[in-house]
Amino acid sequence: LTSTLGGDGTILHAASLFATARSVPPVLSFSMGTLGFLGEWKFAEYKRAFREVFVSGAPDPLPAQRSNDTICNDGGAGPTSTSSWENMRGKSMGASRNSRILMRNRLRIGLFNSAGERLPHEPPFAHAGNKCEDIFALNEVLLHRGALPHLSHITILIGSPPHQRTLTTAIADGFLVSTPTGSTAYSLSSGGSIVHPLVSSLLLTPICPRSLSFRPLVLPANTPITLRIDEVNRGKEIEVSVDGVRRREGLKTGMEVRVIGEEVRTAGAPGARHWMGGVPSIVRSGGAADGEDHWVGGLNSLLKFNYPFGEDG
Repeated sequence: LTSTLGGDGTILHAASLFATARSVPPVLSFSMGTLGFLGEWKFAEYKRAFREVFVSGAPDPLPAQRSNDTICNDGGAGPTSTSSWENMRGKSMGASRNSRILMRNRLRIGLFNSAGERLPHEPPFAHAGNKCEDIFALNEVLLHRGALPHLSHITILIGSPPHQRTLTTAIADGFLVSTPTGSTAYSLSSGGSIVHPLVSSLLLTPICPRSLSFRPLVLPANTPITLRIDEVNRGKEIEVSVDGVRRREGLKTGMEVRVIGEEVRTAGAPGARHWMGGVPSIVRSGGAADGEDHWVGGLNSLLKFNYPFGEDG
């Protein structure tokens, strides 16, 4: 169990500690920051929150689904299965005592040079002995021109060879690939769509594009996406950030960022299955069962969705 006390940045930092791990322990987050859109619990509710966690047991076994290991040099990746609110049934307290788990999908990210070879990781993602390893992001991966005066030129390709197609070349300050969780972060400030965390998808959002017709896109989560630094890019390097952690060395012409949604599945022997992939977030029990969606409440109260001008309410 991971417990966070702070804002959304604290949750992102906790998730980044497992950026190269396929399994993330459940996250129990207490909102004590400025916004707290991802924080499900108030600290005054800590007794109830921990009680609901500790009286709950293991989840019911679910059928395992197809998985691929990594986005290695060929850029291949497996499909992403849809996830939903899952009951964590209590063993000692009975089936009526449960916590609710929201599986937040992550991005699987690989960085490659112009020859298709994987780039070595930098701290804090570097680990000795890992030769072919992906980075996982809860919010987004960002490509940005940084302090350079010229707009970045980033070619966007959809699919995997031999069926890979060029979508467009983004001429903009930068470009974002986000998860539904990240749709209310940098992508939202850049004009991207707001997507419910249960919608298995990827968001493609340009940052200050030159073209007025360049609109954000929402794609299925199992869509392979390649961001290639175009040969006409005038800047020396393009900055790369994963959940706000910037890589010291940027990407040069011909280098690529390959992204796909992480597969969320179960693994292990029957009767002892465990979750693989995603960030399990512990939310209030009863909300989904009673037809209440706390995400909608946060959208209205915290993000002031469609907030009227000149009115207090």
